[in-house]
Amino acid sequence: MTSRIARRAVTLVLAVFAAAAGIAPATAAAQTAQQTMPLGVFPPWQDGRNNDSIQRGLEFTIPQVDNLADFHGNPGTARLVLYVAGNYYFAMAPLVHAFERMHPQYKGRLYWETIPPGLLQTQMQAGGTITVGNMTWTAPPDVYMAGLGRVKKMVRDGALDAPVVPFVTNDLTIMVPKGNPAHIRSLADLARADIKLAMPNPAFEGIGKRIEKALVKAGGPALLKAVYTDKVKAGSTELTHIHHRQTPLWMMQGRVQGGVTWQSEARFQEMVGHPITHVDIPDAHNVTAIYAGAVVHGAPHAEAARQWLAFIHSSQALGIFKRYGFKAYDEGAR
Repeated sequence: MTSRIARRAVTLVLAVFAAAAGIAPATAAAQTAQQTMPLGVFPPWQDGRNNDSIQRGLEFTIPQVDNLADFHGNPGTARLVLYVAGNYYFAMAPLVHAFERMHPQYKGRLYWETIPPGLLQTQMQAGGTITVGNMTWTAPPDVYMAGLGRVKKMVRDGALDAPVVPFVTNDLTIMVPKGNPAHIRSLADLARADIKLAMPNPAFEGIGKRIEKALVKAGGPALLKAVYTDKVKAGSTELTHIHHRQTPLWMMQGRVQGGVTWQSEARFQEMVGHPITHVDIPDAHNVTAIYAGAVVHGAPHAEAARQWLAFIHSSQALGIFKRYGFKAYDEGAR
């Protein structure tokens, strides 16, 4: 899949440089070649659909150079700011569109971030300020959404306000390149020295702790040590900073042959036609996450935040989540 935004931006940049240098316009064939550059392996992977802004001005996205894949919308005009754990970044566009149909006063006025939950928490502690490259901006959150345990703790610590709203659950899987060239069949295979892995960093990616539990279930402390200590030292396990972008990208680049992710992330990659598939982890070795949200203490847009949390566990929202393999949270089934 080729990014339309990237194609337009590349064509614009080349045209500007050519005009400045006094170079005549390219031939039709050359222009066509410029517009079909294979840039789709690099995020963002949704052709701008995860941007809620209506007036976008100059679209300038250059994969590997200028690209803010996990920041969506316009923080300067936002009437609702969401800090969202990145595990369902791909579901956010349809969720936001459905919410705006119910609450049209917010159309085009949502801003959300989908970096790992630990990093979002650090950003909250910095007053909502973040720096990416040479750009610094501030977007204090109204809603924080992450794992249930983390959200509950942040309520106890006073960073979030009750009530806590759980909404869906998710399970782990092993993401692999299409065709599974390393013939990975189970978590135990991840200890093999010949397999290069991308694994989430447990220091700030919430999924990391759950993967550690799954590895212990499947092979005891020895398997955990092999994957997260021995292979890291050997260079055959690379720790990610943002696994939902890096793991699939590294696979498509041929850099790694496997990595544990959420099943929803693998399903999304398959849905958009990327050369990626997955290996199921049996229930006995799997770990289920419960996602929840709460209003941020002192939220600038508290009423909008409450409306979002009422929406996020509605039947309409749960139907969107189910497209990607999430299951509705059922407290009675725990």
